[in-house]
Amino acid sequence: MKKNILVVDDSALMRMVMCDILKADDRFHVEDKAKHGKEALELLSQKKYDAVVLDVNMPVMGGLELLKELQTRKIPARVMMASTDTREGAKVTLDALELGAIDFVHKPGNIKNCRTEEFQENFLTTLDAVASSKEPVFGRAFNLDSIKTTKKFVSMVKKHTVTGNKIVAIASSTGGPKALQAVIPKLPKGLNAPVVLVQHMPVGFTKSLAERLDSLSEVMVTEAKEGEILEKGHVYLAKGGMHMNVTSDQRRSCIHYSNEPTREGVKPCANYMYESLVNSPFDQVVCVVLTGMGADGTEGIRNLKAKKQTFVIAQQENTCAVYGMPKSVVKAGIVNQIVELDNVAQEIIMNVGVK
Repeated sequence: MKKNILVVDDSALMRMVMCDILKADDRFHVEDKAKHGKEALELLSQKKYDAVVLDVNMPVMGGLELLKELQTRKIPARVMMASTDTREGAKVTLDALELGAIDFVHKPGNIKNCRTEEFQENFLTTLDAVASSKEPVFGRAFNLDSIKTTKKFVSMVKKHTVTGNKIVAIASSTGGPKALQAVIPKLPKGLNAPVVLVQHMPVGFTKSLAERLDSLSEVMVTEAKEGEILEKGHVYLAKGGMHMNVTSDQRRSCIHYSNEPTREGVKPCANYMYESLVNSPFDQVVCVVLTGMGADGTEGIRNLKAKKQTFVIAQQENTCAVYGMPKSVVKAGIVNQIVELDNVAQEIIMNVGVK
């Protein structure tokens, strides 16, 4: 059965291009079109769609204003944003993800580039994941009360010694930017391990995500730089468009980027990150697999686990936007613990300790 889609964009040409892409794919049916958020709100108040393709900048009511109205009126909708890759576009996209959008595609500035095979494949794959996802939960992932509870937990962990030289390696995709706000801000400044993180995002968006997470967190969060030495209490987010690895000698571990083709259809790919830790000096790798489509992380963790002590945490299905990547590691039989999103940070802290 085809998935019914609502396309919202103020450009008649862009609406036509996106509708043409959708009509050429058996999985989708363009149920309705709207030229601004107000029209879309009226439609969403009356009908239910499998997914909404939503532009950001529109007259009368823009994309963010529509998302806020949907939150206020508690109208559930699975939304895929069509965003530009400008600095401002990246910030607005993160705002949209916080307001309930599930994922986004980078909309080329040149309409001709929307006709390319690469854009069409990414557009359709992302939309299929969004249409298959769980309906978004109203409210923000960043929660001060939850962080206060975690701080009480941290004070308890400080009383117990956790031995060993450890590293945390996190993988996330669809629904990840919002899920990460329920994990990273809960990590204490004295976390006794560095954290490397792959979130599937294109070039131009990861720096803004790192800055957003850093502004909410005690730990330092940055987009990882080539050659950077890993330090405890620091989260290193992989740069979009490159594969992030960890290279090590006997004294230290550093960030190293490589430019192989996409793997699992993504770049950065978490599999490379996990496999690069095989020869690292860390006694244990705490692997965390959060919400996301596909199976990235499974092969890398399996290869890592064969040669190094690992502890694998998977996000529980009912708290995932898309239960793809966590499901894959669970089915592979390589998971030590399955936990709800709100408890992921506590499990990380329990496993690596606090200085």
